[in-house]
Amino acid sequence: MKISKKNLKKLRDILGKMTISFSMLLLLSSCGAEKQKDSRKPNVLLINVDDLGWKDLGYMGSEYYDTPNVDGLSKEGMVFMQAYASAANCAPSRANMITGLLGPRHGIYTVGTSERGEEQTRKLIPIPNNQTIADSLYTLGEMFHDNGYVTASVGKWHISEDPRDHGFDINVAGSHRGGPGPKGYFSPYNAEPLEEGPKGEYLTDRLTTEAISIIEGNKDKPFFLYLPFYAVHKPLMAKEDVEERYERKKPGDGQSNATYAAMINTMDENVGRLLNTLKDLGLAENTVVIFTSDNGGIRDVSFQDPLRAGKGSYYEGGIRVPLIIKWPGHIKGGEVSQVPVTQRDLYPTLQTIIKAEKKAEKLDGDDLSPLFKGKSIPERDLFWHFPIYLQAYAPFVDQARDPLYRTRPGSVIRSGNWKLHEYFEDGGLELYDLSKDVGEAHNVAEQYPDITKKLYDKLIKWREKTHAPVPTKLNPKYDAEYEKRRVEEEREKL
Repeated sequence: MKISKKNLKKLRDILGKMTISFSMLLLLSSCGAEKQKDSRKPNVLLINVDDLGWKDLGYMGSEYYDTPNVDGLSKEGMVFMQAYASAANCAPSRANMITGLLGPRHGIYTVGTSERGEEQTRKLIPIPNNQTIADSLYTLGEMFHDNGYVTASVGKWHISEDPRDHGFDINVAGSHRGGPGPKGYFSPYNAEPLEEGPKGEYLTDRLTTEAISIIEGNKDKPFFLYLPFYAVHKPLMAKEDVEERYERKKPGDGQSNATYAAMINTMDENVGRLLNTLKDLGLAENTVVIFTSDNGGIRDVSFQDPLRAGKGSYYEGGIRVPLIIKWPGHIKGGEVSQVPVTQRDLYPTLQTIIKAEKKAEKLDGDDLSPLFKGKSIPERDLFWHFPIYLQAYAPFVDQARDPLYRTRPGSVIRSGNWKLHEYFEDGGLELYDLSKDVGEAHNVAEQYPDITKKLYDKLIKWREKTHAPVPTKLNPKYDAEYEKRRVEEEREKL
């Protein structure tokens, strides 16, 4: 049938209008999908490495440890140069971060018993230690779960028998266990609940595989994935080929352990696997990634110079930790913050990021999100409390107050650039100006009595406010002469 020119023009007009309408529908549909994508709450991946020191990464200045993936993350997020763990060893640090609360509120101060070290050298009876967070505490897992998130904990939990009792939908390899045990980094594992893998499979690789599986299975839902690696905690065990590479590498100053370096290398490779998975699934732009460590590095394994001491100590090397926060579209990559922060600040910050409707009633940290926009947060004092004993790891290199203990009972305050240590056994006070003496080598308490008193008074008021327990009961088995002899014996070896 022949169509006239007039009818052909009308048909073209109709088809043109239909095309425009169809294009508009496509545009509106695209905008709607984009709006729906933008309105979805951000995913959160919180990576918590075990015993990784402040200086044990390339972006922090190490020339011995190779960490290209974490270094890359530091360029995409904000680096906090003065970030602190809330405690100097594993369990209390994790309890503080997961609950957002100070130690006196949950009673976890150490791992196992607080009566560490030789009994005759402990002048006081330390405060008893809790090993499990109370069911009444509203954890990060519960907060995310109550705000519509799928929640998963993959790795070292350490603060109860099962994270599923505290708001997590999924638990892989998490219990009260604090380490993988002898030969535990290779399958067969000692990190239940975790199905055995092929013989010789490496635990860090396996945990990452499990985490990736969870991400893939929940790519269409908001998720909170807490990934506390067992690495790089002792026993030091690494993949042989990676370790051999570091044995051939020139060591750094105080960084020369090839096994430890290989463990860090494998951890970094797995961070890369996680970041690539987020990119491949199109989730990277809507995922907050946080990278940190539960406490300072172990001094006899890796020096944290210029910081003093290491894990278990409340000198800077024991509590200052790496911290990177990446949030695409909200944090400019490569930003460096010198604001002192603690891991307790993560809880209120994440509540803000996800615009939580259900929130914790009480938290001891502050929201860091203003820093992401170039603004400031209110100045505040930071506190640590440890009414316990932690025996020495290696008296030759620990850099502790005495060679028998990394930590004796006391409290610490950081106020501005000033840091005051108080020791309960002898009433000792140590004052340091971190702006001039980050290595805490020069106690200036006698030179600045007014500042010492001001900080000491703040410590007392803080303990009263938080009901922080102070050990006062004398240990009847304490032997001053024996302690003196033991201190002299250890110092003769130095």
